[in-house]
Amino acid sequence: MDACDGPDCRETIKELDTFLDDELSAGARLAIRHHLEGCTDCLQAFDFHAELKQVIAEKCHHDEMPADLLSRIERCFDLDFDGDGKIG
Repeated sequence: MDACDGPDCRETIKELDTFLDDELSAGARLAIRHHLEGCTDCLQAFDFHAELKQVIAEKCHHDEMPADLLSRIERCFDLDFDGDGKIG
C-alpha cells in the first residue's frame, strides 16, 4: 500500500478542513486525532492545511469584502446571512 492511501488516511485527509474548523462531532474529532497520532503522512498533511489556513486568514484579515459579494452569496444559497431581512 502507498503511503497515506488506506481508508483511514483517505477519510482523514477528506475531513481535515472540517476538523480544523471544529465542525465535526466529538467522536469524529477523536478518531481523526487518534489517526494523526499514528500516521506521520496524515500529520504532515494536517500541519500543511493548518498553516495554509492561518496564512490565508492573516493575509485576508485586512482586505475588505467586495460590496456586492455577500449579496451574491445570499442569492446563491437563498439565505439571509447578514440578518437584514432580505436576500441579496
